[in-house]
Amino acid sequence: QVQLVESGGGLVQAGGSLRLSCTVSGRAFSSYAMGWFRQAPGKEREFVCAINWNGYSTNYADSVKGRFTISRDNAKNVVYLQMNNLKPEDTAVYYCAADIHYGGAHDSIIGYDYWGQGTQVTVSS
Repeated sequence: QVQLVESGGGLVQAGGSLRLSCTVSGRAFSSYAMGWFRQAPGKEREFVCAINWNGYSTNYADSVKGRFTISRDNAKNVVYLQMNNLKPEDTAVYYCAADIHYGGAHDSIIGYDYWGQGTQVTVSS
């Protein structure tokens, strides 16, 4: 069983920054692709970014390119999401997810096998 726990959410003003962390249990973390998704009230869950198993390949939604950075530390079983220049439209519950079968940085929500409980990010204008 793989467990994911997010942390680092909170309230921030527009233009500010936050860093989310996702700690993952499991011995094979270094083989997993990891993704971040978000869900705003009344909207479907959407892809934010992903990173491949070794951290050398990343993939971003157009809405966050140039503002968000995903990274991972395979020695610590942690994936990070650095969010800069936050906008009110970034307000959502952010979820990390693990794909234990395919190591590539993909955006397919159905391809992720395990999910965290989510952390709230609120950006005020």
